[in-house]
Amino acid sequence: MTTTQTTTDDAALAHLHALAGPDAVFRDGQLEAIRDLVDDRARVLCVQRTGWGKSAVYFVATALLRERGSGPTLIVSPLLALMRNQIAAAERLGIRARTINSTNVGEWRDVQDALARDEVDLLLISPERLNHARFRDEMLPLFASSIGLLVVDEAHCVSDWGHDFRPDYRRIRDMIARLPEGVAVLGTTATANDRVVADVTEQLAAGDDRALRSYRGPLGRSSLRLEVCELPSQAARLSWLAQVLPTLQGSGIVYTLTKRDADVVAGFLTAHGVSAAAYSGDQPSEERIVIEDRLLRDDLKAVVATSALGMGYDKADLGFVVHFQAPGSVISYYQQVGRAGRGVDHADVVLLRGHEDRRIQDFFIEQAFPRREHVERVLEQLSTGDGATVPQLQSAVNLGRGRLEAMLKILEVEGAVRKDGTRWSTTGAEWHYDAARYSAITALRRTEQAAMASFGADGRCLMRALQEELDDPSPTDCGRCAVCTEPRFAIESDPVLVAEAMRTLRSRPLTLDPKKMAPDRETGTMKKLPPDVVIGEGRALGRAGDDGWDPLVRAGLDAGVVDDELIGALAEVVREWGPPVAWVACVPSRRTGARGDVVADVAARLAAALGLPFAPVLARADASRPPQARMRNAAQQAENVRGAFAVTSDLPPGACLLVDDIRQSGWTLAMSGGQLRRRGAEQVFPLTLRTSF
Repeated sequence: MTTTQTTTDDAALAHLHALAGPDAVFRDGQLEAIRDLVDDRARVLCVQRTGWGKSAVYFVATALLRERGSGPTLIVSPLLALMRNQIAAAERLGIRARTINSTNVGEWRDVQDALARDEVDLLLISPERLNHARFRDEMLPLFASSIGLLVVDEAHCVSDWGHDFRPDYRRIRDMIARLPEGVAVLGTTATANDRVVADVTEQLAAGDDRALRSYRGPLGRSSLRLEVCELPSQAARLSWLAQVLPTLQGSGIVYTLTKRDADVVAGFLTAHGVSAAAYSGDQPSEERIVIEDRLLRDDLKAVVATSALGMGYDKADLGFVVHFQAPGSVISYYQQVGRAGRGVDHADVVLLRGHEDRRIQDFFIEQAFPRREHVERVLEQLSTGDGATVPQLQSAVNLGRGRLEAMLKILEVEGAVRKDGTRWSTTGAEWHYDAARYSAITALRRTEQAAMASFGADGRCLMRALQEELDDPSPTDCGRCAVCTEPRFAIESDPVLVAEAMRTLRSRPLTLDPKKMAPDRETGTMKKLPPDVVIGEGRALGRAGDDGWDPLVRAGLDAGVVDDELIGALAEVVREWGPPVAWVACVPSRRTGARGDVVADVAARLAAALGLPFAPVLARADASRPPQARMRNAAQQAENVRGAFAVTSDLPPGACLLVDDIRQSGWTLAMSGGQLRRRGAEQVFPLTLRTSF
């Protein structure tokens, strides 16, 4: 060992003790990675299991580099939760850490001034900052000129072959290629298989002739006990959670695939004496911080979360992770279960597989890449005149706003388009639609989906299965999972709890907010609707895909006549809701059965149950229109309905209850209801069997 190594090792150990306590020791690979970064200013990739201590490597390296006169460290980190934890840990080492993200724009100038005075040792940013014009123009050049260490945390996000690819991470490769000589680079991840490691390695090595140094350790987690329970019914899974969670040690996380399910599960648990809170990316950051802190203090038994609570959340004694539904890949599953058992000897990990898993996974896979014709249509629109805004593009391209903005971001990162204010335009650079790559990635997602479907059903040790899917160099049987030992959580469902869960799933009619704005036919911009066409608030009996009423709704619509139980449920919704309606109408349906128009039959039977007259006053004026389900944004949806229906007779006096089978976008109800308002309906209150969102 050289004198330099001895000095580095001694100083590194002292910093580790300050960070983790006087008894802390380096794990295999940690000290070696620190030496590479500090002594050799090398480029390093650490692929290590969750809890191995990747953050200790870059904190200690930062402290040592700053002591030797190097510039500050820049960490690109994907989640705000991680940033908050990292800043608190850095302060224990005396590292002056700051962050720039979407929640603290007012502090950016102060951070910039502190950087100029060399009063920042470590700056954490989200990858989205790399796509922010002000940050790129004003702050990044200042930082890049003096950077000592660049850390790409959760480096698998760099690769579009990874389960959690983020387009903004692509800018990191260009940034790395422009770094001054002698700047160390560190990538860290726990969820990268061979394909992702190869891709990340190539990107982290950009602009450097030296070979990237890699530290890849075993991914087995001896503290985790894994089990899979097949419970297709949501009601059975809700019952299981209420029965089992109180028996598990400590507090933990219940993962769901959707925000809606997170709300339902948290509400059911709370109602049955289990302290729980729902958590999703739709919540304000301040609300998420409060929930994270409550879980850290064990003030909650469970946080019921979407994948928004994932990478970066650190609670060492998290006692369990339960999945209400299966994610789309074993790799994603490993990343989420890695939250548990980091600082305790035992944590329970249970997957409750449901019948809706595949449908939700399919949606995410199918939404990943836009079709060629959509991309070409967008580029055609942007290449004329002075470009277009997103609302203007929505008038021309049948894509939802979220998917359209995601497409524009990818095209911007790849250099095909640029944004100036609110307008997008083409850059003139050569670009092509990479159909082969998109097809290959989609095929990979399908393979990952199949592997997740076989997880727990192919006889392999569950931990070994995770390791093998992640290409762990030394997978082994764990000796403690439900396959290696025996099932522990395949309990008999409590029929009383199952019945209560079904009532919960069926007793949540959804509020349908009225449309008050509509897209202009020329510009796509939203304009206020005249008061005399705005309809009232509505209700939906349930949501498409839910386990409450939807199976009975789907069966009835497919058979051409709905069950009397659904008519009774609709009548009960109306009675509890109490809209001041005097008569019932319906949106003419494309579905027919033994009794003719299926929706008309529902409306007539509902009217009889409510003691109101049924007036079939709406008819289809243009039967050639495509189904609303094919329309992807407000401009396309509204245009598809304009002129599609006609009022065929005089209306009864008073307010109308307007019945339809499903609310896809809300524009069918808004437009046909608006016609009824114009023809004299005092008000129109929509009611549907289900809503798609």
